[in-house]
Amino acid sequence: MPQFQRLLSATILTLSLISLLSAINLAFAIPNDVYYPLGFGDDTVYELLPKYGLPRGLIPDAVKSFSLSEDGDFEVELERTCYVQFDELVYYEKKITGKLSYGSVSEVTGIQAKKFFVWVPVTGIEVDPKSDLVEFFVGFLSEEFPAKQFETIPKCKSRAYEYPESSFSEV
Repeated sequence: MPQFQRLLSATILTLSLISLLSAINLAFAIPNDVYYPLGFGDDTVYELLPKYGLPRGLIPDAVKSFSLSEDGDFEVELERTCYVQFDELVYYEKKITGKLSYGSVSEVTGIQAKKFFVWVPVTGIEVDPKSDLVEFFVGFLSEEFPAKQFETIPKCKSRAYEYPESSFSEV
């Protein structure tokens, strides 16, 4: 019997060590998402976008943090909601999400564009390097804009303005 007790004790000890190591491994598991608070990491979101074939100026200057997972899912947190005037007026929510791949962003949430008198959600963005155009998708519809207007990082404005011919009026 003493040999059986030693074998049982060794088995219990081995199982306990395996359980302990598994618990430690789970406690310190590396997450799939890489979180980048402002000023942390090698790349800012503005440096990351060109590495994916996208212009730096797709996101306004108010980024607080961003995360990017290995499968391309991303989240950008802005300091506040804001408006940017490109060829169209664009509204950015405080949280922007989507799926990043080379030359495109799909499953976009948190960005809306004003078309005529209606705000419509932007659902995707694609860049065509041959034509130097950026295509924005709103559901099954799309519109192309010159990539040049997205080269610089736009200023985040707290209010939307319409720009008629000679005056500014708040919306």
